[in-house]
Amino acid sequence: MRNREREFGGAIAASSVFVSGYPSDVGGANTELWHTVRLWRRFGVEVVLIPTWRADPVWRGRLEAIGCRTVESNPDDLQNVPGLAGAAVVSFCNTRFLAAAERFRSLGCKIVWLNCMNWLFPEERLHYRRFGVFDRYVFQSLYQRGRLAGELAKYGYRASQGVVIRGALDPAEFPFRPRRRAPGETFVVGRLSRPAPEKFSPHTWAIFGRMPSPRAARVMGWSDAVQARLGGPPPWAECLSAGAESSRRFLEKLHCLVQLGGSAVENWPRVGLEAMAAGVPLVVDRKGGWKEMIRHGQTGFLCETDATAVECVARLARDEPYRQAVVTQARRALENELADPQSLWNRWRCLLMGLGEAATGQRFLRCL
Repeated sequence: MRNREREFGGAIAASSVFVSGYPSDVGGANTELWHTVRLWRRFGVEVVLIPTWRADPVWRGRLEAIGCRTVESNPDDLQNVPGLAGAAVVSFCNTRFLAAAERFRSLGCKIVWLNCMNWLFPEERLHYRRFGVFDRYVFQSLYQRGRLAGELAKYGYRASQGVVIRGALDPAEFPFRPRRRAPGETFVVGRLSRPAPEKFSPHTWAIFGRMPSPRAARVMGWSDAVQARLGGPPPWAECLSAGAESSRRFLEKLHCLVQLGGSAVENWPRVGLEAMAAGVPLVVDRKGGWKEMIRHGQTGFLCETDATAVECVARLARDEPYRQAVVTQARRALENELADPQSLWNRWRCLLMGLGEAATGQRFLRCL
């Protein structure tokens, strides 16, 4: 990498980047940040992180172990951060960054923004009304870009400023260990998300109750608000709060992951990538980013109705060789297509190198 990435003349080098934010164990954006930083480091990018809250010592250690630096600074002191002025700054779905984004812009920083949701934050709209749009936008799915591009255009966004880059995931963090099931053994279905009631189907227990017996259910992301929406769990269900286990440990105990949502539509759900890596078949809604992630019947199942979801789980429960074939194909698709590191890096490299170009961004678009 190094200085040869400066081949575009005035473009910002792709060999360094600042991040406003910090990884954590809970939340899709925070885990995507960790895996993206790992991707950048794999290709020689120098990464400096500026937390928008305190730097967790455990995560600081993990970041330092892969060669990243952490600089703690409040918005009033950003001008004292070495190398920040004029640099590329990336932030992942971080509303605290939005509150201080104009401070970065006043230093001549080039801003890359990833909104992991399918709507604009109120803080985002306020910033655009006052200061205009950011330099570049990363969308994780075609669905998300379709939802956001029109809204962003109201504030001056141009199509040349945005690119779809799938969320990074290092499969090495999720060893492929599909749980085998003997005939008659309890079939364990699971569900994993943030404890946001809108992410849960109000029919969750009714759906799970129709699945093959003997059965057990594990749900992580439980809260009082979720229980108010779904009702108390049946005796065969175990409900855990968010972060009670690592997602890796949680997935290892499942035969199938059933992600049927409520009003929320997923953009590029990280739990799907994690399940595909770990060897857990997915039964999910046929909408949003799921449709871009899964090939129905081959790497998972896309369902339009609750009844279809129950049928798909029943097939997985009665046909163990088929279930194993599905998870094997899913892992292969993850490694070779969805999260292929070289493909993801090629797009990130073009984006970072194109930040210093003229407003048209034509070289950026040709590179992609």
